[in-house]
Amino acid sequence: MAILSDIDETQTNPIPNSPPPEKKEEPTSLLPNAGNGLDLEKYSWGQSLQEVTITVPVPPGTKSKQISCEIRKKSLKLGLNGEPTMIIDGELLGPVKVGESFWQLEDQKTVSVLLTKSDDKNWWKSLVKGGPEIDTQKVEPEPSRLSDLDPELRSTVEKMMFDQRQKQMGLPSSDEIQQQELLKNFDFSKMKRVDKFTNMP
Repeated sequence: MAILSDIDETQTNPIPNSPPPEKKEEPTSLLPNAGNGLDLEKYSWGQSLQEVTITVPVPPGTKSKQISCEIRKKSLKLGLNGEPTMIIDGELLGPVKVGESFWQLEDQKTVSVLLTKSDDKNWWKSLVKGGPEIDTQKVEPEPSRLSDLDPELRSTVEKMMFDQRQKQMGLPSSDEIQQQELLKNFDFSKMKRVDKFTNMP
């Protein structure tokens, strides 16, 4: 009986040593690449809040008819016809709008896939469920999104950002600067002449 109790004690010893699973989780949370995704062995992916882009290198000279790509609302399969394994085959982290998603072969050596997210408010931590994950807290919100805005809205946003910076530094806003410029360039002598003419009978 003493031997059994000794065995039980040794079996309980590994329990405090259960941190290894936590160590395994750390590498799965990787720093995102410049496109807010990951560069993997067989493909790379990036994302904005609205879209996911995937770049897959294929052998030079590949033709479109050799590509097998199936985009579904919750899954993606991509590979080369005749190959035993798919390059990408899994359940997407989030649903996509199939009608607004497509793929194309570029220069007969790269397959580009664009997926339009159904939910445009969240960053994906991985392309497919169970795949390598990024740390979404390290994702860079896209300053480039300003360039995606229409010119009128973009100028409004830029003006607001400028005014906010000026206010923080105690400097005049864009409207105040414009008023100062108008006053500098205004010819008050002409204004007096107009007053004289308007007062004439």
